[in-house]
Amino acid sequence: MMTTEFAQLEKLDLTEEWDKVFPKSDKVDHKKVTFINRYGITLAADMYTPKDAKGKLPAIAVSGPFGAVKEQSSGLYAQTMAERGFLTIAFDPSFTGESGGMPRRMASPDINTEDFSAAVDFLSVQENVDPEKIGIIGICGWGGIAINAAAADTRIKATVASTMYDMTRIAANGYFDADDNAEARQAQREAFSKQRTEDYKAGQYTRGGGVVDPLPDDAPYFVKDYYDYYKTERGYHERSGNSTDGWNITSNIPFSNFKFLEYADEIQNAVMVLHGEKAHSLYMGKDAFKKLKGDNKELVIVPRASHTDLYDGGDNDYIPFDKLVEFFEKNLK
Repeated sequence: MMTTEFAQLEKLDLTEEWDKVFPKSDKVDHKKVTFINRYGITLAADMYTPKDAKGKLPAIAVSGPFGAVKEQSSGLYAQTMAERGFLTIAFDPSFTGESGGMPRRMASPDINTEDFSAAVDFLSVQENVDPEKIGIIGICGWGGIAINAAAADTRIKATVASTMYDMTRIAANGYFDADDNAEARQAQREAFSKQRTEDYKAGQYTRGGGVVDPLPDDAPYFVKDYYDYYKTERGYHERSGNSTDGWNITSNIPFSNFKFLEYADEIQNAVMVLHGEKAHSLYMGKDAFKKLKGDNKELVIVPRASHTDLYDGGDNDYIPFDKLVEFFEKNLK
């Protein structure tokens, strides 16, 4: 059998300063790491290890929300779970943040699913990780990606989809499925096709803009929630597309013809769908949970919590970290 060598790690420009939107914990050790995915893209991550940890640890890879960076919500989840005894990494997806890949700010349902499996590749060969005890957490749009990864990669023993978005459903049907018809999808295809031509003529990709700023008075309540996180001191980060100028407009093209939850009913390992009771996205979480089969699947709805309350806990520590620890300890064994 012929083999080919892995691509070489790309040299990334990684900041050494603590530039997260959450304070640094004195209960964990932190360092920057890099790893490579199956497409040859080098990914940047923050690794968090419990202080004075010994032996082989259960491990968790975290990413999301869609359009965010590891200095935001995913890093908070990773650091907090490391405080609870897990070795964790929070990584920037391909083409974003400190990770490699060109062009910048491009997304792909295939490559981003691969990013999770690449994180599992990396964790599985660490001397202080038990390769049979690896889980993942996907936040917001990365919740749907996490479920898609779990459907493909049996090494992922436990998956949490927190405040989940199914980006393929949003891309094809719009918010609340308001554009779930052939006419609306055709209009979108025509707009994307026109944009491709314009971008090629210009020799550069047009960004779609991050969270709207300034915020219109009549903005939907969930857009106001996004603004309150991404555009204020609470969650703003200069490398975050949601905080700044967003994705390339044509990033959404493949998502509208892709189905993240197609084989979710065949996932045999454990999955938790975690949502806020007041989250506008709750309908996607409930529908995702209906697809899952088996007695090791959980739906957890946090009372009074909005979509973005599960990014950082909001004003009431809404993220049920004790519940997450219980779930991973039960299923990573």
